[in-house]
Amino acid sequence: MAAGERQGSLLDDAPGAQPAVGGDDAFRPLADRLRPRDLDEFAGQPHVLGPGSPLREAIEHDRLHSMVFWGPPGTGKTTLARMIAGRCGAEFIAVSAVLSGVKDIRNAIDRARDVRRAEGRATVLFVDEVHRFNKAQQDAFLPHVEDGTVFFIGATTENPSFELNNALLSRVRTYILKTLSADDIRGVIDRALSDSERGLGGQGLTMAEDERDRLAAAADGDARRALMLLEIAGDLARGEGEGVISAAILEQVSQESLRRFDKGGDYFYDQISALHKSMRGSNPDAALYWFCRMIDGGCDPAYVARRVVRFASEDIGNADPRALQLGLQAWDTYDRLGSPEGELTIAQAIIYMACAAKSNAIYRAYNQARRDAKSDGTTEVPMHLRNAPTKLMKEHGWSEGYRYAHDEPDGFAAGATYFPDETGERVYYEPVDRGLESRIRERLEDLRERNRKAR
Repeated sequence: MAAGERQGSLLDDAPGAQPAVGGDDAFRPLADRLRPRDLDEFAGQPHVLGPGSPLREAIEHDRLHSMVFWGPPGTGKTTLARMIAGRCGAEFIAVSAVLSGVKDIRNAIDRARDVRRAEGRATVLFVDEVHRFNKAQQDAFLPHVEDGTVFFIGATTENPSFELNNALLSRVRTYILKTLSADDIRGVIDRALSDSERGLGGQGLTMAEDERDRLAAAADGDARRALMLLEIAGDLARGEGEGVISAAILEQVSQESLRRFDKGGDYFYDQISALHKSMRGSNPDAALYWFCRMIDGGCDPAYVARRVVRFASEDIGNADPRALQLGLQAWDTYDRLGSPEGELTIAQAIIYMACAAKSNAIYRAYNQARRDAKSDGTTEVPMHLRNAPTKLMKEHGWSEGYRYAHDEPDGFAAGATYFPDETGERVYYEPVDRGLESRIRERLEDLRERNRKAR
């Protein structure tokens, strides 16, 4: 067994040495048995592992450093960490942030010290789902990473800049692993069906090219999911006696397979961002596509409806006030009809929003007014703008000098002021020259000019 293959682990199912097929190996999932043993077997990630890339150079020249792998499930984060440890001859210790605490971290550090004293070898401490550790738990790694007791490798499906504290981030290098392509997944499937040592080769299974492509698509970029579905399909095919993984069997095993969405995680916010930006970019087709992607992934349509209503004010505003009304009606209709009938009304609102004239003038004006209101402090309301419901208040000047606009020509008191005396007059709302706001713009320009002349 090569150095580093002894693979100490605090997890019962952590990746360890890979025994030959047979014995206990019969109980190991196909995805675990078929983990790549070297870079040539590793699927995808050419941007990280391509020739000349920093990580590949580090692996090939045994240059260990602490790092974090950020990417979707099934893209090879755990496998890559173990491969690095094995290539560099390091002890591999795995802990899970779901199951472990500070005590487990201390045990791992003690083991790393024992390995260094007894064997003179480095230790790779692999932390799966590291984003689930709190700040105190993450801080527990820092002194041991700094003094070289362990090389830290974390794996996360969440954005490290949000989920990991700055102290830990500053001591690691982040590598982003991307969703595997259908071709990448297809390669994994082909290898599983042909490998008689660790895979399903030699078990009398056959699978047509079209079915392999269909399974690759159903896996949705997740190699682990592809192998899990393949293993189930193989069992069903053998149970039928012919060993043929047919389209009917694939349909049976993959019918409940949902697209990745992960409510509250990166995929959630990435897709709602894509929907919002497609509407803002006046592309109804792309906006509809992202809406359907989110619904297909299990998103609550009411959440999308709420975001659409917000969009109506933020990106359309007074350029087309009907957008806000339509968004509210779509939300209300969905509440009445539910799914799937009510989803069509949200789609209608989305398409209207994408096609409507755009203006963020209200959004910009509101944000600037909020900033000023916060920074100005408690400025006094000018006397002429104050209400004077009592005789005493009137005697002390409340409301004195106020000009009632309806008594002025055109219902407009030219030159009147409405801001605090300390701030002076300000302009926040600048309508764009699109949609209804073009007419509002003309009206405001006329009124503001009349103010300037009167003052």
